[in-house]
Amino acid sequence: MKDSVKMSADENGVDGILDTPKRKSVVPVWRRPQIVALGVSLGLVLISSAGAWAVKSGLIADTLVSAKWTLIKTSTDIGFTVEDVLVTGRDKSGRDELLAALSIARGAPILAYDFQGAKARVESLPWVLHVRIERLLPDTLVVHLIERRPIALWQNQGDFALIDEDGQVITREHLGRYSDLIQVVGADAPNRVGGLLELLETQPELKAQVRAAVRVGGRRWDLSLAGGVDVRLPEDGAPQALARLAEFESESGVLGRDVKVLDLRVPDRVIVRRKAGVVHKVQPKPGQQT
Repeated sequence: MKDSVKMSADENGVDGILDTPKRKSVVPVWRRPQIVALGVSLGLVLISSAGAWAVKSGLIADTLVSAKWTLIKTSTDIGFTVEDVLVTGRDKSGRDELLAALSIARGAPILAYDFQGAKARVESLPWVLHVRIERLLPDTLVVHLIERRPIALWQNQGDFALIDEDGQVITREHLGRYSDLIQVVGADAPNRVGGLLELLETQPELKAQVRAAVRVGGRRWDLSLAGGVDVRLPEDGAPQALARLAEFESESGVLGRDVKVLDLRVPDRVIVRRKAGVVHKVQPKPGQQT
């Protein structure tokens, strides 16, 4: 990447390379960008097709390769070079690392740009989920980014990582700014975090109190709530168990009491363990769903 290639954000949130405005001039119809691009592109397609035929036929394609680069040089001479880059969707991705992945040099032939290679390099960046790169002839590349959405902090054997909704690790650095996200613990927690969040969405008031979730035996979750209350969910029927807890909390305000553990693994009851070690079994109301 040349030092002269830089990016800046405008008021619409689009990144672009800083450049001196060009003077507009009148050009003949045959030299207008659309006409030239069509001609050069058609020539490149024909050459590529002929090259493929030549390879299949066992012929030497040096002449075709030479013709291809002659066409590209012609397009470069009349201004079809990379001078600007516009980027949409960039929020977390670093500006410098994105430019390095794009591997852009001002003045390079825009019709010879390696889109597939650039796409692979950009999508290998930590925050990038998907990228689409387009030409805006005669001299601009447009980069459309879709970035990963962080949803949880994953703790495993003492190490922390930020993960997205697919359980993929985004980064292991500068995690303090994401301390408000739920923490999930366990080797298989990333593969199950999507289902966990869907489960918690069924009871928004309880979800707001969940600070961490621990996978137990690769089968079920234990939830850690604000105030130090631990909620033990069953392997099967977790949605019904969480609904039962929400109803119990609405009726008794149990989460505001001196409670250490709420065990929901038995379908027809909520087992309450207070911090002093006293055990209470709360029976459901008649007709309560289990």
